[in-house]
Amino acid sequence: MSLPPDSPPPIPNLELKARLLLLVMVVLVAGAISYLMYARGAFERTQEVVLIADDSEGISVGMNMTFSGFAIGRVGRIELSPEGNARIIVNVPHKDAHWLRESSVFTMESGLVGGTKIRAFTGVLTDPPLPDGAERKVLRGDAAAEIPRMIASVRELVNNLGALTGPEAPLNLSLANLQRTAEKLNGPQGAIGVLLGNDADAKRLSLALERSNALLARLDGLVLKADGIAARTDGIIAHADEQVFGAKGLMPETRATVVQLNGLLAETRNSLKKVDAVLVEAQAIGANTREATTDLGALRAEVEASLRKVEHLVNEVNRKWPFARDAQIKLP
Repeated sequence: MSLPPDSPPPIPNLELKARLLLLVMVVLVAGAISYLMYARGAFERTQEVVLIADDSEGISVGMNMTFSGFAIGRVGRIELSPEGNARIIVNVPHKDAHWLRESSVFTMESGLVGGTKIRAFTGVLTDPPLPDGAERKVLRGDAAAEIPRMIASVRELVNNLGALTGPEAPLNLSLANLQRTAEKLNGPQGAIGVLLGNDADAKRLSLALERSNALLARLDGLVLKADGIAARTDGIIAHADEQVFGAKGLMPETRATVVQLNGLLAETRNSLKKVDAVLVEAQAIGANTREATTDLGALRAEVEASLRKVEHLVNEVNRKWPFARDAQIKLP
């Protein structure tokens, strides 16, 4: 059968080209799917972290778990445990697993605006790493759940403020008393009037203080006079010490005189011994009485001379020493 003359010529290898086009389309779709799976970490090695929560409200598969604002894991699936709790399995890539430690804390926060967020906090990065498949209790923070409690606290606070600022409230009365106290402090009596409570006692206290000041001034004058008298007394005592115990005082001269007196007494003792010997000879020798009498007279003259020297020294001591006493020397 012949074709009409105005029809286009047949395309060569049309079936082969159609097959090649379908194959390219399949390859492109498979590449796109593979890229998407790679971009979502489907071919990356991960470890699981199981978070236990009371419920999974606001949690969905594919939600990110953040650490310091960066996504380090993704919710893989959500299960219900036999105890009735929600088990949230989070897949964490191995390259980010080092941020999770044994001491890490996991929170699930639900704000007034926005969805629920899962966050991880690690205080000590030197703790042992979190093992694969570890289960941790997640801390729930729901801002909406705190609104009724906050409203109740605000209402209680408003009631307390009303009770504090009322006309008969203790705070208001204390402020009024404080104002009256400030007025008294600014008054003529000042703090004394506030402490004593009335003007009469304040005046008596002021008068007593003035008298005390006058008495203290008089005591200061007496103390100064006593200090002057004490200084003069110390000067007199020092002068007396110098006169009595100084290098040219009475005590050195008296000591020298006593030394001379001791020497004269020793000479007198020796003379008396000689007299005793002469008397013995006078008693033993009766024939030579005139010679013995002459010797006795000479010795007596020596004794009298010694006694006069002693008497002169004693008088000299009595003249120099302020406490004179009667001294008697008896001749034998």
